[in-house]
Amino acid sequence: MDFLRPASWEEALAAKAEHPSAVPIAGGTDVMVEINFDHRRPEYLLDLNRITELTEWETAEDSVRLGAAVPYTKIMEQLRAELPGLALAAHTVASPQIRNRGGVGGNLGTASPAGDAHPALLAAGAEVEAVSVRGTRLIPIDEFYTGVKRNALAPDELIRAVRVRKAAGPQQFSKVGTRNAMVIAVCAFGLALHPQTRTVRTGIGSAAPTPIRATAAEQFLNAALEEGGFWDSGEIITPSVTKQFATLCAAACNPIDDVRGTASYRRHAVGVMARRTLTWTWQSYRTATPEGEAA
Repeated sequence: MDFLRPASWEEALAAKAEHPSAVPIAGGTDVMVEINFDHRRPEYLLDLNRITELTEWETAEDSVRLGAAVPYTKIMEQLRAELPGLALAAHTVASPQIRNRGGVGGNLGTASPAGDAHPALLAAGAEVEAVSVRGTRLIPIDEFYTGVKRNALAPDELIRAVRVRKAAGPQQFSKVGTRNAMVIAVCAFGLALHPQTRTVRTGIGSAAPTPIRATAAEQFLNAALEEGGFWDSGEIITPSVTKQFATLCAAACNPIDDVRGTASYRRHAVGVMARRTLTWTWQSYRTATPEGEAA
């Protein structure tokens, strides 16, 4: 195994172009586990730790450009207001040591359906900034996951950043695991309210071959909220609407039985999380001040 250690982003892109099979490594929280257990033996490792811009973020008026290697700890501590769903998801990632090393770019590169960042990114409607020597392109998060642990990156592309619109409404994240810490999700659920467009987006993890959205559930809830005048009135959502939303979220899943949980349990748990997160986010929306901050 050859170890490539570029000193700049341009050198990293050149190395990836010359060695398309090279596996990027920054935090190493996924890659090193696979190597240690001999599940993966890449010909080249592409170390990105000398490229400091990957650990930085930029905050614009309405969005955040999050470097691929910004540690989860930084997201929790400094971007909670702008990216509340992702900050909540970051809290559930493994241990403090892992959160100090791991970043969203690693989750995206691995594309495991159990990655904790995926539901929050789907619910927020993020875009992935993919770069090669050929140029830069933005991949909508809905188009990024192409199969089990597969993504839309070309062989010569690297993830430079993730672009996420600042939260204009409440966001939530919920995760079920076999214990409270240091655990891979049995299933996970993210929800984001977007009052400016009067829409709701979801994200489901570890309950299908890829991270997914419950689009039918979103369409039902969007229509119910609009027709019922809930966005304007701020009234409590009726139990029948909440129940149907949860049912549709569970129906969106296509899980498997494995050592962490059965398919039927995952569907049930996603339904429960959908109902709870909708209740939590809507309560936050109802009690929000005109500036959009929880009262």
